[in-house]
Amino acid sequence: MALPLPMEKGFTLPQDFVHSLKIRGKYALFLAFVVIVFVFIEKENKIISRVSDKLKQIPQFVADANSTDPALLLSENASLLSLSELDAAFSELQSRLRNLSLQLGVEPAMEAQGPEEAAAEKPSQQAGAGHRRHVLLMATTRTGSSFVGEFFNQQGNIFYLFEPLWHIERTVFFQQGGASAAGSALVYRDVLKQLLLCDLYVLEPFISPPPEDHLTQFLFRRGSSRSLCEDPVCTPFVKKVFEKYHCRNRRCGPLNVTLAAEACRRKDHMALKAVRIRQLEFLQPLAEDPRLDLRVIQLVRDPRAVLASRIVAFAGKYETWKKWLAEGQDRLSEDEVQRLRGNCESIRLSAELGLQQPAWLRGRYMLVRYEDVARRPLQKAREMYSFAGIPLTPQVEDWIQKNTQAARDSSDVYSTQKNSSEQFEKWRFSMPFKLAQVVQAACGPAMRLFGYKLARDAASLTNRSISLLEERGTFWVT
Repeated sequence: MALPLPMEKGFTLPQDFVHSLKIRGKYALFLAFVVIVFVFIEKENKIISRVSDKLKQIPQFVADANSTDPALLLSENASLLSLSELDAAFSELQSRLRNLSLQLGVEPAMEAQGPEEAAAEKPSQQAGAGHRRHVLLMATTRTGSSFVGEFFNQQGNIFYLFEPLWHIERTVFFQQGGASAAGSALVYRDVLKQLLLCDLYVLEPFISPPPEDHLTQFLFRRGSSRSLCEDPVCTPFVKKVFEKYHCRNRRCGPLNVTLAAEACRRKDHMALKAVRIRQLEFLQPLAEDPRLDLRVIQLVRDPRAVLASRIVAFAGKYETWKKWLAEGQDRLSEDEVQRLRGNCESIRLSAELGLQQPAWLRGRYMLVRYEDVARRPLQKAREMYSFAGIPLTPQVEDWIQKNTQAARDSSDVYSTQKNSSEQFEKWRFSMPFKLAQVVQAACGPAMRLFGYKLARDAASLTNRSISLLEERGTFWVT
C-alpha cells in the first residue's frame, strides 16, 4: 500500500496503526459485501422490476379487452425448456445471494415478509394449516371463464379478482423470442403470487395512469369483483371523477388499493381468474410456497366453439379469417393456422402435465370442460368447491339457478347470463364446415384429449342429434 510519506529503510509502522488498518480493511470488505447483497437481494416482487428493465415498456392501447398474444407462448424459441432454464437461473442466483447474506450475518430480504404477506398468512395460522385456499381459474379467452368465475365471485367469504394480469399485458411489451417470451411468463407468475398473498400494491406500477396515494379509477373490470364493490372498499361516490371500470350495482369512489388489500386479507379464501397463464409448469413455485394452498382449475372448451366466439368478439383480429370465408379461397394463411395450432398445443401440454399429477401438483389440479359446466352447472360447481376444499353456500346455488336458466341469452358477448344447457352448442349452426375442418386439423390432439368428436361432414356438424362430445367423468385426480 502506498503511504503519503516516504519510508526509510528499517522504518516500521506503529503496531496500533497497523492494527487499525486491518480492522478498517475488514469492515470495509464487510460493508462492501453488505452493499452488494442489499443491491441484489430484494423482495420477490422486485424481480418483476429487474426483468422488466430489460424489456421495452410501452402503453398498449388495444380494442381487444380480454385477449392475449399467442405468439408469446409457443413461438419457435419460446419452448417450455427455455422457461425452465430461465427460471433455474433465477433460482440459482437467489440461492447464492441468500447463502452469501447468511455468511455475513444479514437476514435475506427475500425471506423477510412485509406486513401484507404476514397478514396474508395470519388466517391460515390461526385456523390451522391449509385453512385458507387460493384458487386459480386458468383458461383462455372465450372459454366461458367469466361465467365460471362467477361461481367463486358470488360467495361472500371469497375475495375474487377478475383478470388483474390484463394490466401487465397492456403495460409491458415483450419482444418475441425465447428468453423474452419466457420472461413474460416469469413476470406474470411473480405478480400472480403477490396477488394471491393479497399484496395488491404490486399492480400499481402497471396501471395507467399510475394511482395517486393508492387511489385509482382504472382497475380493469373492477365491477366484475363483488369484493371491490362492497363496503368498506366501496367508498363514497365522488362527483366529476371519471371511473372507467365502475361497479355494476352501486356508485363508488375511486378504488382505494389499501382498503382492497385489507378486504382481501379479511376474507377466508382468495380466487382469481386469468386467461394469460398458459404454461402450467411455471406455477410449480406457487404450488410449493408454504404461504399458499393453491388449487388450479383449468377450464377448456371445444376449440371450434372458441374460434367461432372469438371471430365475433374480437372481429378486428380475425379479418384474415373473415376474408378467407367470404371470398371462398382454398387456402388460409399458414401463419393463422400455426397460431391456432400453437394455442391448442399450449393448452394440451398443460392439461397433460396436470393429469399426470406430478408430486408438486398432486391434489392441486382439476380439469373442467365448459360444456359439462353448461349442461350441469350446479353439479360442476359442487365438484369444483369440493376440489378446492371450500363449502358451497346457498348464495352461490341461488345465483346459478337464476343465471343458467335465462329465457334467452343476452346480446352482450361478455354476459354471464345464459340458458346454459342450450347455449353451449349454438356455434354448430353458424360455423361453416370448412372452418370446422381447419380447426379439427390444427387442434386434433387437444380435441382427442378433451373428448371433442370430429364432425365428418356439414350435415353431422349441424345435426343436433349427433353429439360431438364424449361423455367423461370428472377430470379431477386426487
